[in-house]
Amino acid sequence: MVIASLVLALGLGAAPERIVSTAPSITQMLYALGLGDRIVGVTTFCRYPPEARRKPKIGDYLRPNLELVVAARPDLVIVERTGVRTPLARGLVSAPVLEVDDGTLAGIYDTIEAIGRAAGVPDRAAALNARLRAELEELERRMAGRPRPRTMVVLGRTPGRLEGIVVAGRGSYLEELLRLAGGQNIFGDTVSPYAKVPLEEVLARDPEVIVDLGEMGDHNGPDAARRQAVLALWKTQPKVSAVRNGRVFVEPPDLFVVPGPRVGEAARALARMIHAR
Repeated sequence: MVIASLVLALGLGAAPERIVSTAPSITQMLYALGLGDRIVGVTTFCRYPPEARRKPKIGDYLRPNLELVVAARPDLVIVERTGVRTPLARGLVSAPVLEVDDGTLAGIYDTIEAIGRAAGVPDRAAALNARLRAELEELERRMAGRPRPRTMVVLGRTPGRLEGIVVAGRGSYLEELLRLAGGQNIFGDTVSPYAKVPLEEVLARDPEVIVDLGEMGDHNGPDAARRQAVLALWKTQPKVSAVRNGRVFVEPPDLFVVPGPRVGEAARALARMIHAR
């Protein structure tokens, strides 16, 4: 569900011209809607599209700075509906705030629609959602009837070790993408959408495909040397089907962990890995 807090509370009906984004997903949606020129603040984690890196920064994703947000003189601030950013939203008494929840595919569509409505470009939002739905429906049709390899997506772990492994679990955005991409999430029964699991449990469930998106705190993705180091780490577990058959993929995280307008691209990339031969 997308919740609007004080949306267009200016009472003027004018579309906002100075927008602050407090999350990478929101930034990507704004650019996809052709609103990049209205953005006056983003987080340090907003790295896509490349031009977002040149926007003024209002702090990082987990700790946006209220003073920097206010200094940007926004007429709309868009925040995620999480415990982290709720205090920020409460502190912005002088600017309209759009509070969104984009943690699922349905949430992505709702958020795009809400941003489009708040920014005065509802037609663009409808067109973007139609394109995203068409991309995912086409992929789902292509994957229908294929075997569903047992797949694990690693979102984080202790640097240099196969410990503290965090995986995409039940109800996560990535589990939705795995299903569309023709995979079977081996941790689809977890209590948490993002669950920490011991290596012993990974060995017991024996994934046929492993998609490793990096170590804790690694936001830039692996270079060639680190990719080889991660592959070498998994090769210490030759009994795992994915390792034995060369189906461990080490990928930069941003495409996969940021829910937004690149969802079709992310799902297609997962499908290529899951069904690689």
